[in-house]
Parts: sequence; C-alpha cells; structure tokens
Amino acid sequence: MTWRRVFLLSGLSTLVLLSNAKQKIFMQESDASNFLKRRGKRSPKSQDEVNAENRQKLRADELRREYYEEQRNEFENFVEEQNDEQEERSREAVEQWRQWHYDGLYPSYLYNRHHI
Repeated sequence: MTWRRVFLLSGLSTLVLLSNAKQKIFMQESDASNFLKRRGKRSPKSQDEVNAENRQKLRADELRREYYEEQRNEFENFVEEQNDEQEERSREAVEQWRQWHYDGLYPSYLYNRHHI
C-alpha cells in the first residue's frame, strides 16, 4: 500500500512540475511560427536582426581592441625590460672602465692636466 502512495505522490509532483515548466520552456504559438521562417535574400532585415548584428559587430570590435591592447602592453613591457637590461650592462661597463682607469685623483688626472 505504501509503494502505491509513493508512486501516486511522485506522479502528481511530476505532473505539477511539468505544467509549470511547460510555460517556461515552450514559446507562444505566434512566436514559434515566426521563429523558423526564412527571410528572402532581398527582403529587408527586421530591426531585431539589425540590432543583433550590430551587437555582434560591437562585441567583436571590443574583443579585437582588447586583444591588440594586451599585445601592445606585453610588447611595451618587453621593450622596457630590454632597455633596462641594456642600460644596466652599459652602466656596469662604464663603472668597470672607471675602476680600471682610476688614477687616484678626482676628477681623474686627464681632466687635471695643465696644458703648457
């Protein structure tokens, strides 16, 4: 007897859920009849179609702009790092040259020479 109650209650609950879901899943007949109609090549587009195409184009433009902006930022960071490394190597080379050629005078002897 209990299994009949369980079966009956589950059947009723399924029926109630399906009746509620039917309204959410299925569209109205007027919308459904127009949904699959194909438009001729020369017939004008509806405003909804134009708006949808414009939204797609704008979204594609935005994604393209974001992509190229990201690429540009990455390249600028790369160039900046390369310049920093080159500047560091140059500074180290100049510092080594100064240490090697240091003559104990500041500024160095070459600048303190008196021309006769």
